[in-house]
Amino acid sequence: MRSHNTALVLDLLRAAGAGGVSRLELAERTGLTPQAVSKITARLREEGLAAEAGHRASTGGKPRTLLRLVPEAGHAVGVHLDRDGVRTVLADLSGTVVADRWAPVDFAAGVEAVVEAVVREVTAGVTGSVSGVVPPDPADPTDPATEPRGVSDPGSPGDLRSPCGAHSGPGAALSPGGAHPWPGAALSPGGADSGSGAAPSPGSAHPWPGAAPSPDGVAPAAPGPRFPPSATSTGTTARALGESGFPGPDASTGTPAGPVLPVLGVGVALPGPLDHPRGVLHRVTGFPEWDGFPLRDVLARRLGVPVTVDKDTNAAALGLALGGAAGAGEPSFAYLYFGTGLGAGLVLGGVVHRGARTGAGEFGHQVVQRDGPPCGCGDRGCVEALCLAAVARGDLAEAGRVLGVGAGNLVALLDVDLVLLGGRTVTEAPEPFLRGVTAVLDARARRTGEPPPRVRVAEGGVAEGAAQLVLAPVFGRAAD
Repeated sequence: MRSHNTALVLDLLRAAGAGGVSRLELAERTGLTPQAVSKITARLREEGLAAEAGHRASTGGKPRTLLRLVPEAGHAVGVHLDRDGVRTVLADLSGTVVADRWAPVDFAAGVEAVVEAVVREVTAGVTGSVSGVVPPDPADPTDPATEPRGVSDPGSPGDLRSPCGAHSGPGAALSPGGAHPWPGAALSPGGADSGSGAAPSPGSAHPWPGAAPSPDGVAPAAPGPRFPPSATSTGTTARALGESGFPGPDASTGTPAGPVLPVLGVGVALPGPLDHPRGVLHRVTGFPEWDGFPLRDVLARRLGVPVTVDKDTNAAALGLALGGAAGAGEPSFAYLYFGTGLGAGLVLGGVVHRGARTGAGEFGHQVVQRDGPPCGCGDRGCVEALCLAAVARGDLAEAGRVLGVGAGNLVALLDVDLVLLGGRTVTEAPEPFLRGVTAVLDARARRTGEPPPRVRVAEGGVAEGAAQLVLAPVFGRAAD
């Protein structure tokens, strides 16, 4: 109950922004007694999570003290692992992105290379933020000016740029000799996680053991050596939030030395299907070799902080729902993500809908043409295969029409009033997709006599939603 009440207060402090909110207002909005609110806010101030924001005139008596959240008191790392790259953001407690990186990654390069790239990018994203750099948009993987860099090159972390575009910081610092600065076991050359045994699990053909399910889908940090606690967020509340400090680079050696930022955890979003509570990948479309890999537990051991793994579409939908990007009073919507693949994130009644086996949202693999082209999932005529084929031949109007057919099926099933479009294929040329989806949904509405759903391009990305996988529970907002 105590942590629940604290989360309620933290959520209201965050919603109030820099202007702050009084203790009396906190009591009225939470239903807690003024005494309980005073105890909670005193503890939050002591732990550096809340601070005074000024005073407000009172109708009688002394002016009321306003309190605000201290955004820099905690951070979450959001990782969008795509088939051809990894984007990493560092978000403060308010959800504001304070660092943003992109680096090329080939998902087909195998377990070891991809995990290594994620660890390196998370390291560099946190340690590169020491100077307070707030970078512009991440490097565009489709931009020919972007220098290609392979995931196996330890000297080529992604960009972390200053507002002027200059590179800042040493990037991902590795210990002398290339040893990882993280606690826990490194991956063996064969890709097995030597921290939990390279032998296959009983009854499994995979070189990695299965991961135990977690009720909230979060893997706690591994026992053993940990980074020192953060110097800026201490006390019982901070410890309850899963406090960890990532090491920053030593000025003389460039190797990690001491805490830099209070990091609550890492959220990782990638193509599905996958098992969200266990953090285990299934047969990712086009990459069956990842089937059964316990990505959540491997990264938690390597990084030494709690890790949550979810589908890219679910993470993006969560970020849109919590950030208000879907619009006020929109408890239900469908988010259609078209990047290197095609999927959907579904928010129904204000909650991300994952389904009984967390497999909901495989929107791209509904068959709309029985004799259509083969799809990476093994079927034929899937919406994803048809859309990708149309984009490949430059027919964006046809890609938009096919996307609209799939969206029409989804609207008929779920009866949502809002359809959001996102993903880099859409954002690079949004108009053909907006026209195509809107035309199909409008035609359906004329047949049914119902108002058509609204269609628009979503603001916000997958990596920002992945950070919310970590932040949402802190404020009592379920990420499940």
